[in-house]
Amino acid sequence: MPEPPPDSRLLDEAIDLMIRLQNDADNPVALEMVRAWRARSPEHERVWTLVSGAHGASGTVLTRRRKAARRGPTRRKLLLAGAVAIGGGLAGWSVLPDLVMRRRADHVTAKGELRRVPLPDGSVATIGPDSAVALDDRPLSRGVVLLQGMAYFEVAPDPRRPFTVTAGGVTATALGTAFDVADDAGVVAVSVREGVVEARAAAPGLAAGAQLRAGDWIAVDPAAQAVDRGRRDADQIAAWRDDRLVAERATVRALVERIARWIPGRVILADPFIGTQRVSGLFDLADPVAALAAVVHPAGARVRQIGPYLTVVSPI
Repeated sequence: MPEPPPDSRLLDEAIDLMIRLQNDADNPVALEMVRAWRARSPEHERVWTLVSGAHGASGTVLTRRRKAARRGPTRRKLLLAGAVAIGGGLAGWSVLPDLVMRRRADHVTAKGELRRVPLPDGSVATIGPDSAVALDDRPLSRGVVLLQGMAYFEVAPDPRRPFTVTAGGVTATALGTAFDVADDAGVVAVSVREGVVEARAAAPGLAAGAQLRAGDWIAVDPAAQAVDRGRRDADQIAAWRDDRLVAERATVRALVERIARWIPGRVILADPFIGTQRVSGLFDLADPVAALAAVVHPAGARVRQIGPYLTVVSPI
C-alpha cells in the first residue's frame, strides 16, 4: 500500500529546515533544530526522510551550478543556483511566524485543499488552499480575519450586524451577499459575485470607502500604495473553486504565490524583477505547474522542478 502524502505544514517546515541546514551545515543551532524537529513524532521523521531524499538530488544540481558559476557565471545561472540560498535567508524566519499564524486561526487548509465551513452566524466560507481564517467573536459584530490565502463568503442577511472581512490593511463589509477576498504576496483583492460590498483601506482613493457591486473587483497593494480596479463576469468571481484562475493586470509575484497554494512544497521566485511584471489570462489550476509556466512565460521566465518539493521560477 502506498504511503499517504505528507502533511503540508510538516512538509513546509522540513523544507525550511533543510534549506537552513544546507546554507550552514556546521551551525550547531541548525543541527539542534533539525534533531529536535525530527524527534517530535514518527510522522516528523517520515517527512524529513522524504525531503532529505529529494534534497539529495537537488543539492547535487545546485553544487554543480555553483562550480559552473565560479568558472564564469551568467546572471541566469546565478539566479537559479541562488534560489535555495534566497529561501535559506528566509528559512530562519518563516517557520515561527507560520506557527503563530496557525495558533491564531480557527480554520486552516493544506496545499491543494478546499474546505466549505459553516460560520456561527449562518454564513458560509469556502476556504482556498494553504489558507487560514480567524473568526471575529466580538458580541456586536460578525465576520472573519483572513490571515493567509483566500476565501469566498456567502453571507447570511442580518441588517443589524454587517459582516466584515479583514485582510492585510483592507476591510470588506457586507450585509448579505457573496464575495471573494484574497491576499497574495501582500496584494489584497476583493471581488463581488452578488450584492454590494464596501471596501476600505489606508490607500489613495479608498480611505473613504468604495462600493463594489456584482462583477466589480479591486486590488490593493499597501506596500506600493496602489489600487487597481475593474469588472468581470460575475460567474468568474472565485473561479478558483472550479480550478480556474482569472487574472487581469495581476503581478506575476501575486499569481505565483496563488498558484503555489496548489503545488506541494516550496515555490521560489528567483528574480524579483520577474514578479513585477503584469499578466492577464485564464489559467487551469487542475495542472498547477503548467498554469505557473503559462503565467511566468510572458515575463521571460520558466519553471524548474528540483525534486518533488522544490519549484523554482527563474529567467529563461
